[in-house]
Amino acid sequence: MKIYFRLLAFAKPYRNYIPEYILYVIPSIIFGALNFTLLMPLLDVLFNVDAKATVTQLPAFSMSMNYIKLFFQYYYFEVAVAHGKFAALEVICGIITASVFLANFFRYMSQRVLTRMRTWVVYRLKKSLFNKLSTLHMGFFHRQQKGNILSIMSTDVHEIENSIVSSVQVLFRDPLTILVYIILLFGMSLKLTLFTIVFFPAAASLIAGISKKLRKSATSSQSLLGRLLNVTDETISGARIIKAFTAQAFVQSKFNVHNESYRKVQKSMVNRREMAGPLSEFLGVLVIISVMVYGGRLVLNQQSDLSASGFVTYIILYTQLIAPIKNISTAVTNIQRGLAAGERVLAIIDTENEVVDKADAGTLASFEKQIEFRNTTFAYNTEEVLKDISFTIPKGRMVAIVGQSGAGKSTAADLLCRFYDPQIGGVWIDGSDIRDYTLESLRRQMGIVTQEAILFNDTVFNNIAFGIENAEEKDVIFAAQVANAHEFITQMEEGYQTNIGDRGSRLSGGQRQRISIARAVLKNPPILILDEATSSLDTESEKLVQDAIQKLMLNRTSLVIAHRLSTIQYADEIIVLNAGQIVQRGTHQELISQKGIYKKLCDMQSFA
Repeated sequence: MKIYFRLLAFAKPYRNYIPEYILYVIPSIIFGALNFTLLMPLLDVLFNVDAKATVTQLPAFSMSMNYIKLFFQYYYFEVAVAHGKFAALEVICGIITASVFLANFFRYMSQRVLTRMRTWVVYRLKKSLFNKLSTLHMGFFHRQQKGNILSIMSTDVHEIENSIVSSVQVLFRDPLTILVYIILLFGMSLKLTLFTIVFFPAAASLIAGISKKLRKSATSSQSLLGRLLNVTDETISGARIIKAFTAQAFVQSKFNVHNESYRKVQKSMVNRREMAGPLSEFLGVLVIISVMVYGGRLVLNQQSDLSASGFVTYIILYTQLIAPIKNISTAVTNIQRGLAAGERVLAIIDTENEVVDKADAGTLASFEKQIEFRNTTFAYNTEEVLKDISFTIPKGRMVAIVGQSGAGKSTAADLLCRFYDPQIGGVWIDGSDIRDYTLESLRRQMGIVTQEAILFNDTVFNNIAFGIENAEEKDVIFAAQVANAHEFITQMEEGYQTNIGDRGSRLSGGQRQRISIARAVLKNPPILILDEATSSLDTESEKLVQDAIQKLMLNRTSLVIAHRLSTIQYADEIIVLNAGQIVQRGTHQELISQKGIYKKLCDMQSFA
């Protein structure tokens, strides 16, 4: 139950809920029980007045069922004698009506408290989960399926709300209800109640067996749902390729395999879950039948202190145990699904961030001198991507990194942004290891334009002003003008307030890239990272984007990852990577004259 209480810990401080909840739930249970305890004296007064004529004075107070019985019998008898049996019936009906109203009023008020607690738990759980996801290192997302993360964020949290949080009401209120009714039953007949209690352990063991299997099925169900969502996301994102390669049948088959597995696990899990309620109800009825047979024999043979009316009231009170027992058994089985979901949610919340600020990290207020890679080695898992590389980028200079795919070019840029930390060596800015600076202050000095323009389903204005609070319109327009984007933006139906769709789907590739450049211009960083920013563009778009990039790089320190070598011929230094190692370095003309890997790359692009 460790996971259960960890999830409920999101409701802290408990003083905001528990005292108020108890204040409401106890009266609701008491008035609910009172409705049924009134039946016995009513039956005695209505159908056996003469036998109760001896109750002519108020009984001495005591905490017992007999006191309640004699107390009401006295008043009912007084009313029946003075005004007739019908008047006594009216009085008891009025009391029962008031008691039912109060029971339901307090039940409603207790439910309001739990609803407040429930919504607060879910709010804080989602907040913690999202905050963790937004701060985790990049390696986490490379190892996780997107669909699985979405499943945890939506379905698993919803499952926790419906099972774990909702069970609080059952596990707080219903055990107390059962306790109150059992106390009443013991007060009415000790022998009969002891006889019925022996059935409880058997019922509990059966339900526990169902619950244990349910949790295992729930874990499989949530995992399969994550795969389904992942296939769905890939199908939506890759719709163009799927159609182009007529692969609809392939993706449908892949989806159907996961869907069928999910259906089978869901069927098994739901069947087990739904078994708990009927099973507990059947066992409850079975116990009641046993009570009626055993207790009826005692009453008929005058071996019990219960009268006929007392026995009827006892049976009615006992039936009220069925609902809370059924609720508890159902809640226990439902909790297993919530625990499985909770494990997945807490697994993310508990994930350690591999890239964090040091305890004594300082602030990088400004960039003054140079960037330096010193004997830097980095590996994804055990595969080394960069091997002991060293180079320097003086302030105001442009350094380009080229090489074949997989040479480690983008990894070098990721290390500078501190998306990852190297295993050996490091990256220095102005003579200090970047790990000595806070992540926020480090990244504020940098602007990034990647090969794939990362845009959001929002307006053009908000995409350009992304991450900048209270950006002014004139600054956004200026940034768009520098990025050669202002003209096409003003031609859109709502100009800068036009929504560009999911991932900028309403824009062309060149337009998306120019929006990304405008975003970097507005940020105005001293350090600029261009990661193959023009490699996916057509010739005309490349010219516009390249012109925007040239404007962007003015008076900035630039690290350029290049695939198209025409974009870096004027770099102050070009570094050639091969299998994670620096194999050549120099200016464009120097590298051409060396007739090495760089010249071969240029020849392949018909550039030299």
